[in-house]
Amino acid sequence: MSMITATTWVPRGFAAPFPTRYELNEDEFSRIASLAKLQLKDAQEDLQDARKGADGAEGDRETEPMTASKSAGEVDDDLKEYDLDHYDEDDEEEEGGEGMGMFGNVKSLAFHESNEDDPYITMRENGEDDDEREELQILATDNLVLAGKVEDEVAHLEVLVYEDEADNLYVHHDIMLPAIPLCVEWLDFPVGKDVDKASRGNFVAVGTFEPDIEIWDLDTVDCMYPNAILGRQDDKAEAEGPKKDKKKKKRKKSRKANDDYHVEAVLSLAGNREHRNLLASSSADKTVKLWDLNTAKCAKSYSYHTDKVCSLAWHPRTTTVLLSGSYDRTVLAADMRAPEAKVPRWGVESDVESVRWDPHDPNYFYISTESGVIHHHDARLAPSLPEKSKPVWTLQAHDESVSAFDINPIIPGFLATGSTDRTVKLWNVQAAGPSMVVSRELGVGKVFSANFAPDKEVGFRLAVAGSKGAVQIWDTSTNAAIRRAFANRVAPVAGEGQEVRERLVGVAEEDDSSQSEEEEEEEEEGGAAGEGRGGEGAAADGWESMEED
Repeated sequence: MSMITATTWVPRGFAAPFPTRYELNEDEFSRIASLAKLQLKDAQEDLQDARKGADGAEGDRETEPMTASKSAGEVDDDLKEYDLDHYDEDDEEEEGGEGMGMFGNVKSLAFHESNEDDPYITMRENGEDDDEREELQILATDNLVLAGKVEDEVAHLEVLVYEDEADNLYVHHDIMLPAIPLCVEWLDFPVGKDVDKASRGNFVAVGTFEPDIEIWDLDTVDCMYPNAILGRQDDKAEAEGPKKDKKKKKRKKSRKANDDYHVEAVLSLAGNREHRNLLASSSADKTVKLWDLNTAKCAKSYSYHTDKVCSLAWHPRTTTVLLSGSYDRTVLAADMRAPEAKVPRWGVESDVESVRWDPHDPNYFYISTESGVIHHHDARLAPSLPEKSKPVWTLQAHDESVSAFDINPIIPGFLATGSTDRTVKLWNVQAAGPSMVVSRELGVGKVFSANFAPDKEVGFRLAVAGSKGAVQIWDTSTNAAIRRAFANRVAPVAGEGQEVRERLVGVAEEDDSSQSEEEEEEEEEGGAAGEGRGGEGAAADGWESMEED
């Protein structure tokens, strides 16, 4: 099984040109030991419980003596010739000689801190180091794409490099994760270790099925442990001593929501671009938490919703207002500075999938739902009750859940939706309302993520990923219908009068004879439906489009 559950872009210019290799020194070891203290104690407690259970089970059983093929005396006779009772005793040193034991001449060995100081090493490693640096190099014109992936029951975060001019997408390095990733959020605020808080960084926060949030440095390759973990702290438990262990264990198993950390899966993350040290998170424990990245601790917890909170979005201008959507079928916009103030709520017909502010007019926001509907609301017209909500317009975008939704940050009125029906649709929103421009199946399976690139140079690029475990970068500006719909916002394409081939860039994979069950089912369905799609009006590559001649 392989699938990608979440993706996000890293803007150009934030990644280090030459990422560094991870080094495990004494300071790093101490930091890891401190961060891992809680996990180690939990593991030890679980191990003790398992041993007690095993001992109890053994005590209930009646053991029978095992019969040996040879008697004890016969075994002793066989081993006598090897003199195993004295095998580890050192041989007596010969008179005037040196001991012949292992490392007997260790005192005569010379040690050099650097290979350059060793006269016996004549071949230098500069060539290999240069090659490695070149392989890790990230250019100023490159974009990073972060993809939370599950492959063969192993969860990890892939850091991909997208080279737009070369039509190339490849995996730069990956980061192992403790559980299936559910959300990823890029951060430009340095977190953990000895970093300058005033500088900008290149970090990622990852939410998984575990209640803890991990923050990793994207400019360090082969990291063993995250820079910070936002979650349950065990300092108080250690200060209380072993007498409180039993109570601490009971609290762990109760998994009761609290004001300090999440106790269920983390479903959404949102970094504040104005107040860079603030990170908002939402969870299946029905709470929204605000984290201070300076201290890696929860600054405030909010319980506005009555069910899982699945999506968050900071207001682009009033940067203390947070939009949140929940499975309780409500969306609210709360000012984090006034937790006791009355909060406006909007209601929808089914579970909320995602919420987004309009970056081009922050008075409006969008809601996508499980029933495939997009709602467009004016935030200034808050209803008295959620059930009395009146959207500016609604759109039945898909027949199934709108599992992916994004608004182009560069081009006004350009929306993308993705669904579990395996299609990606692009929309043009005008004063009269939205209209679909094109619909595609990009071969990623059920669509779980669709995100527009954040930079003006690649404003028409859309990263799409889903249940097949692959990321595709679609240059939507090469689509004829998109160029017609956004003619005044698209740069001229070479050979405009001629047919332009659409650009779709993915990671080059090696030939693999094994196929997933989903791929096999699709091939069977494709064989049955191939004749129907091969008729008049179908594109040469099997893609269907709107408004394309």
